[in-house]
Amino acid sequence: MNSVRIIGGEWRRRVLRFPDAEGLRPTPDRVRETLFNWLGQDLSGLSCLDLFAGSGALGFEAASRGAARVVMVEQSAPVAASLKANARLLGAETRLEIVHADAVKFASSLGPNGPGFDVLFLDPPYNKGWIERLTPVLPRLLAPDGVLYVEAESALENCGQWRTVRSGRAGQVFYHLMRNGEPDGTQ
Repeated sequence: MNSVRIIGGEWRRRVLRFPDAEGLRPTPDRVRETLFNWLGQDLSGLSCLDLFAGSGALGFEAASRGAARVVMVEQSAPVAASLKANARLLGAETRLEIVHADAVKFASSLGPNGPGFDVLFLDPPYNKGWIERLTPVLPRLLAPDGVLYVEAESALENCGQWRTVRSGRAGQVFYHLMRNGEPDGTQ
C-alpha cells in the first residue's frame, strides 16, 4: 500500500492509503502547496471535479480546504474502492462523490449545460492523449469563470479556450493553472 498526506485544511497531516495502479502518481506535496496557494487556501462553497482521482490527493485536499462538493472519478476498481474507504475514514461521504468510471465517458455523459464546476483537476496518466481527448468537453465541465489545473508531461499554453496563467515544473511534472480567455501574463 502507498500513502499520501493531506497538507492543509481540516484534515491536515492525515495520511491516506491507496493501492498501486498503472500511471498512478500522486501530486507531490510541494506542487499541491503551490496549487493551493494559487487557488487560495479556502475553497469554501466551491465545487470541484478530480477527473483522474488516483490517490485522491487533489480531491481530498480540496475537500479538506472547505470545498462544498468534490466529485472524484477513477477508472480502476481497486483505486476507486480505496477512495471510498478514505472518504469513510474522514467522515466525508456527504462532500465527496466517488465515481468508478472512464474519465472521457463520464465527462461526455454530462449534458452541454453540465454541472459547471468551479475547479477541475486534470492529472491523467502521461503519454496517453487524455488531455487532447478531454479538451473538447471542458466547456460542459467548467463554469465560464472556472479554473482548470493540469499536470502534464510537457508545458502547455492552453487547453481549448482555457489559457495558462501560472505554471511550474517539479522534476518530470509540468503543472498549470488555466483560466478561460487570454493569459494575464503572471507566472
